[in-house]
Amino acid sequence: MLNYQIKLEEQIKEAGSGKKLLLHACCAPCSSYVLEYLSEFFDITLLYFNPNISPEAEYRKRIAEVERLLREMPLKSEVGLLEGRYCPEEFFKIAEGLEELPEGGERCFKCYRQRLEEAAKAAKDGGFDYFTTTLSISPHKNAEKLNLIGEELEKEYGVKYLYGDFKKRNGYKRSIELSRIYGLYRQNYCGCIYSRRAAEQNKI
Repeated sequence: MLNYQIKLEEQIKEAGSGKKLLLHACCAPCSSYVLEYLSEFFDITLLYFNPNISPEAEYRKRIAEVERLLREMPLKSEVGLLEGRYCPEEFFKIAEGLEELPEGGERCFKCYRQRLEEAAKAAKDGGFDYFTTTLSISPHKNAEKLNLIGEELEKEYGVKYLYGDFKKRNGYKRSIELSRIYGLYRQNYCGCIYSRRAAEQNKI
């Protein structure tokens, strides 16, 4: 598998300064380290688009934590926040027929694409130089699949995809440290009702 951390470092060197990055954010804990790292090199706007998250109260709780993190965490430059549409019906549509699959399979890959495609569209409409996602920081997410989807969307929308596997270089460990520092809410399931059901079953 390609080393996406090395690929990212090469892209950062090529980009130079002052480039605009649209960063899809899944939650505050995952965003913490990625923001700390990438804000050194890019002008960042976060896109919170996560129609997979259920129930709506959970969705609202997670975006409130993202907003709080942006207020409290010192970064090299101010980071903007765009809240995308909350459209769970669109997630359920792509998950149809895949409800019983274990987490990490085809249903999740469709969810990756849905969120990354919204980021690619927003990056194109907003005149951003790059787009990417915080998702690869999680050890439960398939970084190779995320990057392949991003590569395809770069070709489709004409905005450069910033490769990444943010769990590398102790990124995941640092996100846990930052979560402790800022007292961030760390959810025990990815977001959808299927991952929540699996998490509840694992408690039994």
